[in-house]
Amino acid sequence: MPKTKTHSGAKKRFRKTGRGKLRARHAMLSHNTGKKRPGRKRRLGRPVEVAKPDRKRVRELMSS
Repeated sequence: MPKTKTHSGAKKRFRKTGRGKLRARHAMLSHNTGKKRPGRKRRLGRPVEVAKPDRKRVRELMSS
Protein backbone atom coordinates (compact mmCIF):
# COMPACT_ATOMS: atom_id res chain seq x y z
CA MET A 1 0.00 0.00 0.00
CA PRO A 2 1.27 3.52 -0.71
CA LYS A 3 1.94 5.78 2.22
CA THR A 4 -0.45 8.64 3.01
CA LYS A 5 1.14 11.98 2.22
CA THR A 6 0.89 15.06 4.41
CA HIS A 7 -1.09 17.89 2.81
CA SER A 8 1.49 20.35 1.45
CA GLY A 9 -0.52 23.44 2.39
CA ALA A 10 -1.22 22.15 5.89
CA LYS A 11 2.40 21.42 6.72
CA LYS A 12 3.28 25.04 5.94
CA ARG A 13 0.47 26.46 8.11
CA PHE A 14 0.24 24.21 11.17
CA ARG A 15 2.57 22.44 13.54
CA LYS A 16 2.18 20.09 16.44
CA THR A 17 3.41 20.95 19.93
CA GLY A 18 5.17 18.48 22.20
CA ARG A 19 1.89 17.59 23.88
CA GLY A 20 0.08 17.06 20.59
CA LYS A 21 -1.80 20.35 20.37
CA LEU A 22 -2.08 22.04 16.99
CA ARG A 23 -0.71 25.55 16.57
CA ALA A 24 -1.46 28.03 13.78
CA ARG A 25 -0.88 31.66 12.86
CA HIS A 26 -3.44 34.30 13.66
CA ALA A 27 -5.51 35.66 10.82
CA MET A 28 -5.75 39.39 9.95
CA LEU A 29 -2.01 40.15 9.92
CA SER A 30 -1.08 39.74 6.26
CA HIS A 31 -2.26 43.16 5.04
CA ASN A 32 -3.59 46.58 6.19
CA THR A 33 -1.18 46.64 9.11
CA GLY A 34 -0.83 50.42 9.03
CA LYS A 35 -4.22 50.95 10.64
CA LYS A 36 -3.82 48.29 13.32
CA ARG A 37 -2.51 49.26 16.73
CA PRO A 38 0.97 47.96 17.71
CA GLY A 39 -0.39 45.93 20.62
CA ARG A 40 -2.89 44.20 18.38
CA LYS A 41 -0.17 43.36 15.85
CA ARG A 42 2.01 41.97 18.64
CA ARG A 43 -0.82 39.72 19.82
CA LEU A 44 -1.60 38.57 16.29
CA GLY A 45 2.05 37.70 15.73
CA ARG A 46 1.97 34.97 18.38
CA PRO A 47 0.72 31.52 17.38
CA VAL A 48 -2.68 30.35 18.54
CA GLU A 49 -4.18 26.93 19.22
CA VAL A 50 -6.40 25.63 16.43
CA ALA A 51 -10.11 26.02 17.24
CA LYS A 52 -11.94 22.91 18.40
CA PRO A 53 -14.27 22.62 15.36
CA ASP A 54 -11.24 22.65 13.01
CA ARG A 55 -8.99 20.19 14.88
CA LYS A 56 -10.31 17.02 13.28
CA ARG A 57 -9.86 18.39 9.76
CA VAL A 58 -6.35 19.70 10.46
CA ARG A 59 -5.30 16.38 12.03
CA GLU A 60 -6.48 14.51 8.92
CA LEU A 61 -4.45 16.85 6.70
CA MET A 62 -1.36 16.55 8.92
CA SER A 63 -1.45 12.75 9.28
CA SER A 64 1.19 11.03 7.27
